[in-house]
Amino acid sequence: MAYKDYYAVLGVPRSASDDDIKKAYKKLARKYHPDVNKEKGAEDRFKEIGEAYAVLSDPEKRSYYDQFGSGRTPPQPPPGGWQWEGNVDPDQFSDFFRDLFGGGTTFGGIGDLFGRGRTSRRGRDLEATLTLSLEEAYKGGEKIITVQNQRLAVKLPAAMRPGSKIRLAGKGGPGQPAGDLYLEVKLDPRSRFRLEADDVYTTVDVPAPIAVVGGHVRVPTLEGEVELTIPKHTQAGRIFRLKDKGWPRKGGGHGDLYAEVRIVIPAHPSHEEEEHYQKLAEKLRVR
Repeated sequence: MAYKDYYAVLGVPRSASDDDIKKAYKKLARKYHPDVNKEKGAEDRFKEIGEAYAVLSDPEKRSYYDQFGSGRTPPQPPPGGWQWEGNVDPDQFSDFFRDLFGGGTTFGGIGDLFGRGRTSRRGRDLEATLTLSLEEAYKGGEKIITVQNQRLAVKLPAAMRPGSKIRLAGKGGPGQPAGDLYLEVKLDPRSRFRLEADDVYTTVDVPAPIAVVGGHVRVPTLEGEVELTIPKHTQAGRIFRLKDKGWPRKGGGHGDLYAEVRIVIPAHPSHEEEEHYQKLAEKLRVR
């Protein structure tokens, strides 16, 4: 390891007492500990601080360091170089971490970051929102998404409810090991379906003539369209119940689907259709 001015690293004079060195180390360790300081370079600075303290807090190592060097001239390294990790008991620093961060907080000894038997820091868990249509949440399957600049293939279980979470192991913050990514399911409000408890709500378009004289229309469900009989004189807003066409119940079975009638007219009626509507309008015209 190349020579470093350990006194400058800790910001103390070469005449500093053991107590001064200890106080300087504690102050800097609190400031730069990577579990507290997330700024770039904080972990490297913390390692450098710990390295300096490991030498200057040891009377024998400090004496050798002072004897063979000065603040301006690098000393000749001791046998084996200025390696200190393997020669210093990491556990001697555990009391500093209890003092710095509280007795209930465990960061491990300084050897976790510098010494042998180092324990790598796990990456942070991340959270993101996964917006699905009700059809996607019902059917499940695979969906390609982009989160944190990652393009991911997500396997969706069937019948997911709002607020459900999907865990993607190792797709969170970088680290050893990497953190996890949790996706919270939300339903797209633009979906043609709406979920309430175990029941599903939607609308069904009914042409005006069929609403008057009756007939059959196709109504959407989560498993595809089905035929619905429309009795004559059906008014807009009427609701039809389709049993067991709703959401899977936790105890088994399904909820129901409720389809609200929406009366529609042709967007581009033919000449013949317009004539029929014209005749009907004349009969209904108020005089």
